[in-house]
Amino acid sequence: MGGGGQQTESGEPAKGGGVGPDGGLGGSAVYTWEEVQRHSHRGDQWLVIDRKVYNITQWAKRHPGGIRVISHFAGEDATDAFTAFHLDPNFVRKFLKPLLIGELAPTEPSQDHGKNAALVQDFQTLRDRVESEGLLRARLLFFSLYLGHILLLEALALGLLWVWGTSWSLTLLCSLMLATSQAQAGWLQHDFGHLSVFKKSSWNHVLQKFVIGHLKGASANWWNHRHFQHHAKPNVFSKDPDVNSLHVFVLGDKQPVEYGIKKLKYLPYHHQHQYFFLIGPPLLIPVYFHIQILRTMFLRQDWVDLAWAMTFYLRFFCCYYPFFGSSKMNSSFIVFKLSTVLENNTSHWFVWVTQMNHLPMEMDHERHQDWLTMQLIATCNIEQSTFNDWFSGHLNFQIEHHLFPTMPRHNYHLVAPLVRTLCEKHGVSYQVKTLQKAIIDVVRSLKKSGDLWLDAYLHK
Repeated sequence: MGGGGQQTESGEPAKGGGVGPDGGLGGSAVYTWEEVQRHSHRGDQWLVIDRKVYNITQWAKRHPGGIRVISHFAGEDATDAFTAFHLDPNFVRKFLKPLLIGELAPTEPSQDHGKNAALVQDFQTLRDRVESEGLLRARLLFFSLYLGHILLLEALALGLLWVWGTSWSLTLLCSLMLATSQAQAGWLQHDFGHLSVFKKSSWNHVLQKFVIGHLKGASANWWNHRHFQHHAKPNVFSKDPDVNSLHVFVLGDKQPVEYGIKKLKYLPYHHQHQYFFLIGPPLLIPVYFHIQILRTMFLRQDWVDLAWAMTFYLRFFCCYYPFFGSSKMNSSFIVFKLSTVLENNTSHWFVWVTQMNHLPMEMDHERHQDWLTMQLIATCNIEQSTFNDWFSGHLNFQIEHHLFPTMPRHNYHLVAPLVRTLCEKHGVSYQVKTLQKAIIDVVRSLKKSGDLWLDAYLHK
């Protein structure tokens, strides 16, 4: 592992002295961006934070957020991402000191790849204002009430069967109530995962495991390692797992043409806007996510998350098995159907909310853009209303959430006008849609991508 003034992981000698007692460089270990960018491969990774150069090659494997999310910034300036993801960046910098190998040469700009320095500086000024105005501090009463309404829905669903019995109509109503609590629990665990509720990371982690594990039957570590990559590089192929469609869909404007030119036809993509309704919303959570979750927990031997998930299934069957008759086979079948309806409803809810903000937006390979521009071209907002806020878990403010992922959701509407003003100043598109238009745009985007594929497949 590289240290200041020592030989780097790649064998290249650092240009200068060691790290001083204040954490700065005691000598003149300086690098150009060209030199930093040469270290952007799996076995050789450097990155820059606040003009300091760090060798993360070996340490990336131990990165709490996962090896991939930090590796996505190898060879780049990661200052804004570093600040956005960590509750206390100054505390985290203590762990970076052993990785410090130098700093950028005085003649080098602070931004790589020709990024707009004025825009980057203005965004950092906005970030400072957000912090000074307390917009990163959560109101615990808000999240307590939010958790309370989820638990209330769970209790009402159980009480419904307890008092009025198990007719098909009541069972369906019960499943819809549970699906609502599941969807809302998904948004709440998302808050804890982003460390946006408590000041202490450990408290957020514990509550996330309770909500996603005990209330939803999933894995917190699986979600975080996947979701942080999405935030780090939204809609960037090979870096954002949310746009890895496993050849089931072709997305954006460029991927369909690439597939068409290569004559790749795993599925009839010109019909993807139609088969999306059959295999997208209905199957994402019940099939794909469940396979991924179980596979990840066993391969990584994540027994803690597995134990939390098992408490969900144990609670579900203990609560609902006794209500459905004396026949064990009939009871098992009904409970299975109830859980299937529950998962299917939740999956539809999750897919439409998460895709309407991103899928119709720009998708591309890595272009090394600044933090604000990268997030804005891949993200749009949905109009604010009490229903939209609740229905989407405040992810109708997807732009603000992506720019400030640790910000508690009840403050998104306060920072939104400031973000819009900054975007107008620098000519960055800030899109806001109605809920209806956003949902329709998902289908339109799939059709457009399918048509692009067909044209390239037939004519290029």
